[in-house]
Amino acid sequence: MIVDDSVTMRRLIRNGLASYKGIKVVAEAGTASEARDVIKRTAIDVVTLDVEMPGMSGSEFLERVMRLRPMPIVMLSSLTQEGSDIALRALSLGAVECVEKPRFGEARATIDRLAELVCAVGRKPLVPNRSSGCAATVAKTASKPGKDGKIVLIGSSTGGVEALERVFSEFPENCPPTLVTQHMPPQFLASFAARLNSSIAPDVRLATDGQPLREGRILIAPGGDYHLGLAIENGARARLVKGPEQNGHRPSVGVLFESAVPVAPRIIAVMLTGMGRDGAEAMLKLRASGAQCFAQDEATSVVFGMPRAAHELGAVDCLLAIDDIAAGVLDRAMTDRDSSLARANQ
Repeated sequence: MIVDDSVTMRRLIRNGLASYKGIKVVAEAGTASEARDVIKRTAIDVVTLDVEMPGMSGSEFLERVMRLRPMPIVMLSSLTQEGSDIALRALSLGAVECVEKPRFGEARATIDRLAELVCAVGRKPLVPNRSSGCAATVAKTASKPGKDGKIVLIGSSTGGVEALERVFSEFPENCPPTLVTQHMPPQFLASFAARLNSSIAPDVRLATDGQPLREGRILIAPGGDYHLGLAIENGARARLVKGPEQNGHRPSVGVLFESAVPVAPRIIAVMLTGMGRDGAEAMLKLRASGAQCFAQDEATSVVFGMPRAAHELGAVDCLLAIDDIAAGVLDRAMTDRDSSLARANQ
């Protein structure tokens, strides 16, 4: 179902999606109340939802739908600052992705992206979280970074905003230094970093070039023209790498993971929900060089693309449900720290 108050925009999206095999637009709605009535009487697999609508906003409607009848919802937004803030809230509420509204004359790339998302999430039911069987004990205190302390690297894409919020809500104030690459436009990334910083214990900010890594700090790739990497000269630091897209993305998870291979034994790498295979090969290099590697399991991934690619390559030590990932990371950081202390005291 396409939900947008603009008849013209609905027609543009409908006509664009009509050319893709396997996608059928079965309904349209111009307001949230119309959409609610359609959902009651029609079998809908996916909804595309305008962020900004008169009356009940798209995010308000999303919140009600996800509470009463969860289903995959792709938000459409203009990339204004206000639109970015509203879109981030929608992603936190459970929207699978937020896509820039198609523009007349240059809509093909956006429609292609939207069609890819609809196909990826359309047959996946939203299910409650469950444990995946990998033992993980919640660590009450994180490891000290020190000279050889652990560094956490996380890559995510579709569904990653909610996944990252759930992981970081369990991180303590003195968590291991953490670098994050999330596939999103730079406007969204800035809003996301600010939103996280106001809601969790660690300090969260967009990475800048040469910024030192330290305990209690989470640095997020700023996107735009730059990838995020790890530099180890004169202490661990964030490195912004200007360059073309890698694996179809900038920032790329693969660039982040590849940069850490020289210090792999210090790395805990995590692959969260997302389409495609960005970062899979680099994660395999990390694991082969001594890193601990986790990935989100299929049941709790919005799209089990990036985690599946890494898992099938043999790059993953353990698949974990989303609500077990923080405990698994912190438990490993603590275990390795305690082992180092024991050796030092022998």
